[in-house]
Amino acid sequence: MNYNDPLIITVGQLNRYVKSLLDADENLYNLYLVGEISNFTDHYKSGHFYFSLKDEDAQIKAVMFRNNASRVRFRVENGMRVIVRGRVSMYEAAGQYQIFVDDMQPDGVGALNLAFEQLKEKLQKEGLFDAAHKKPIPKMPKRVGVITSATGAAVQDILNILGRRFPLAEVVLAPVLVQGEGAHEQLIAAIQEFNRNKCADVLIIGRGGGSTEDLWEFNNEDLARAVYASKIPVISAVGHETDFTICDFVADLRAPTPSAAAELAVPEQSEVQSYLDSLQNRLLRAVSLKLSDERYRLSSLTEKGVFSTPALYFDNLRMRLMSTTNRFFSVQQKTMQEERLRLRENASKLQSLSPLSVLARGYSVTSTEGGAIVKSKTQLSIGADVEIRLADGSARCQVKEIL
Repeated sequence: MNYNDPLIITVGQLNRYVKSLLDADENLYNLYLVGEISNFTDHYKSGHFYFSLKDEDAQIKAVMFRNNASRVRFRVENGMRVIVRGRVSMYEAAGQYQIFVDDMQPDGVGALNLAFEQLKEKLQKEGLFDAAHKKPIPKMPKRVGVITSATGAAVQDILNILGRRFPLAEVVLAPVLVQGEGAHEQLIAAIQEFNRNKCADVLIIGRGGGSTEDLWEFNNEDLARAVYASKIPVISAVGHETDFTICDFVADLRAPTPSAAAELAVPEQSEVQSYLDSLQNRLLRAVSLKLSDERYRLSSLTEKGVFSTPALYFDNLRMRLMSTTNRFFSVQQKTMQEERLRLRENASKLQSLSPLSVLARGYSVTSTEGGAIVKSKTQLSIGADVEIRLADGSARCQVKEIL
């Protein structure tokens, strides 16, 4: 290079040149990088991840676009140590080189296992696993809802055991996908449909065994919340006895296998029949004992008092009747005597006040022709007719003179 004739370029040209050098290096195209996450930002609108990877000596900017970020199973947090795979290039506008991440795995533990533990811890803190929220499984359900694949061995095991143990129960099957992308959406829809139509007394949800990836849809957070919100008791039976999913922890009862779930959902018909027979025998013995006791009481009563000598009962009634009659006549006579005395006293008072008594002593009462008692001579006139009332009769007279 001739320093007397320097090359002058723009900043953009320089960044493009450096970017071309980085992009041309095959060692930087598919690079695995280990480090600790810091300055993590989950851009909720675009779905992109922005963060830095650092170690004790240095750090580098990193970006993970939405199509790759959506495949990360675990929750990315600051301070988490991860292994990322991607390509190193330059973002020309900012003039900084960074790693464009295609894949991310936790360092030292599997991504699925980490995601499982993170979700388990989160839901446990929210109380979704609390025993106080668990609903009891009905002892003798009339209708059992089964949410599983229509083609797997699990559904046949469930149907066979339900039919053998308790054929009186009706089975309602909701066929769904039990693995693969979107299976949890069908599981959720089935739970909500059962609850909306109230068409089951208990639900069995699950599938047969498989790998962690096969069972992963049962670790979905939305499915866990749907199971928690179900008004119908839910029995979870996912995989084999050693398999555990988030659905198992949230469900009202966890069964080690689908076959065990069927056994837990319904009683054994023969045991129910035996129990009913036992109840019938106990009832018959209780009724027989009660009848025997009542017969003894009746026998004891009939051997005593009026039942042994009925005449005593009527004699007692007769005596009570006579006593009541005597009291009645006694009260009646006393009342009549008191009334006679009152009548004589009133008659005597009335007699003393009677005008007839006055007439009997020689007095008379004069009345005009119109019947008015003459109390003054002003009521009389010469020639007027009057009536004189005496003790033993009356006389009609004419006034000759008024003095």
